[in-house]
Amino acid sequence: MPPPIRVLAILLGLGGWLFWAAAGAGEIDPGGPFQLTDHTGKQVTDKDYRGSHLLVFFGYTACPDVCPTTLLEVTRALALLGAKAGKVRALFITVDPARDTPATLARYLDLFEAPITGLTGRPDQIRSVAGAYKAFYQKSGIEGEDYTMDHGAFVYLMGPDGGFLDVFGYATPPEKMAKTISRFLARPGS
Repeated sequence: MPPPIRVLAILLGLGGWLFWAAAGAGEIDPGGPFQLTDHTGKQVTDKDYRGSHLLVFFGYTACPDVCPTTLLEVTRALALLGAKAGKVRALFITVDPARDTPATLARYLDLFEAPITGLTGRPDQIRSVAGAYKAFYQKSGIEGEDYTMDHGAFVYLMGPDGGFLDVFGYATPPEKMAKTISRFLARPGS
């Protein structure tokens, strides 16, 4: 593993430990209301996704490694679910709304075989939804158009009522994701 990736993996692991330490103390309940624009230009809210389990991931289309890797893992997990995948919606919420327009998100998400919905909005809307999910992000690097975004790498599993169920850390194997999702889909009322 190259040194920058190794450092990133260590930081993401530390972030996961801090997340679960706080969750164990009952201080974190990720999720909440939002109003954003999907990759087709349609205005949506969290209520538009009620009735489906959600896989929610925060990232950006210019991300060189974490985002495409995670979205491929989500794609594979959904494929492993087979027919049950119809009960699950995958949402990719940008943390870079200045560059990630609906059209940019649509082109990017066409690269993945799963039906992933891209969401963007005004910077204040992104701050609000990221805050509701306790999702870290910040602009980094050079000024101008060549900046990068530091961000967390969690995939949140939300229930059909919008409630938090589980979280997957960076590089969670798709088989483990699918098994966990299947367990929640098997619950009565799912």
